[in-house]
Amino acid sequence: MLKIRLSRVGAKKQPSYRIVVADARAPRDGRFVERIGFYNPRTEPPTVEINEERVLYWLSKGAQPTDAVAAMLQKRGTLERLERLKRGEDLQTILREAGVASAASAVEATGAAA
Repeated sequence: MLKIRLSRVGAKKQPSYRIVVADARAPRDGRFVERIGFYNPRTEPPTVEINEERVLYWLSKGAQPTDAVAAMLQKRGTLERLERLKRGEDLQTILREAGVASAASAVEATGAAA
């Protein structure tokens, strides 16, 4: 069974995480199938970068997200887009909407920081 989970990188007391697709039996920081994003909790606000196309691909193939990754995907709306994909909507349309939404949230974040 494949899992979409966090893999810790970074120095001692300075965690940063990769979002990876890995076999459930592999160690946390061990072998993985594909790296699909990263998460840095040390920035304000925390940085999350995810390749949504690959996440949707792996979720459609049966990969299960861990609780932490599922919360990130829920917050970004990826799980909702997966349901739309399962209902038969076009992947390119869904990804285009996701790109517009992420660009708008990036503008809001920089506007809020100013």
